[in-house]
Amino acid sequence: MRLYLASTSPARLATLRAAGIEPLTISPEVDEEALAAAVEAERGAPLAPAEMVELLARAKAEAVVGSLVDGAPIDGLILGGDSAFLFDGAVYGKPHLPEVARERWLRQSGRSGELFSGHWLIDHRSGRADAAVGAVASARVTFADVDEAEIDAYVASGEPLKVAGAFTIDSLGGPFIRSVDGDPSTVIGLSLSTLRDLVREVGVDWPSLWNRQRS
Repeated sequence: MRLYLASTSPARLATLRAAGIEPLTISPEVDEEALAAAVEAERGAPLAPAEMVELLARAKAEAVVGSLVDGAPIDGLILGGDSAFLFDGAVYGKPHLPEVARERWLRQSGRSGELFSGHWLIDHRSGRADAAVGAVASARVTFADVDEAEIDAYVASGEPLKVAGAFTIDSLGGPFIRSVDGDPSTVIGLSLSTLRDLVREVGVDWPSLWNRQRS
């Protein structure tokens, strides 16, 4: 069984590879900020973190339906994912700018927040979209006390600019995380235990996705 990842996130790809899955990746080309803003404007209220990440995960998965991969139609499962960080009552995505990432780290050092990861899985076996299921996982993250020199060095690395909440757990940011309450892979942007539940929900055996050769 082939898994198609509607994401160009290196962290999600690495997480799947570590779990024995070599997905085919497709860029979903979704304007996340514009879509979230449009939905919020239509409803006249902000999206809750869980609503936002599931909305964007679904949009990414649906955006690649009908795509060709290496000249062939999709024949397998399509996975879309999205993440957001809730801290002090505000929802944070990617900071993009160094000054934004630095300001966030000055506030969150030594404190805690909640990371939400949305998942949307489309059963696209035999070249057509069939069942679709979604779920949101969350994990509470507690940060170590990080001094300004460490924050400046981390921001200068560029890593926190491209990830929700301005931190990682699986790379340079790992030593700055004191603890995680919940599935650790959720913090990377993809909860493996949640994905397993969704895969089984559409009638696929999880081990059938194992297709990565071990060294």
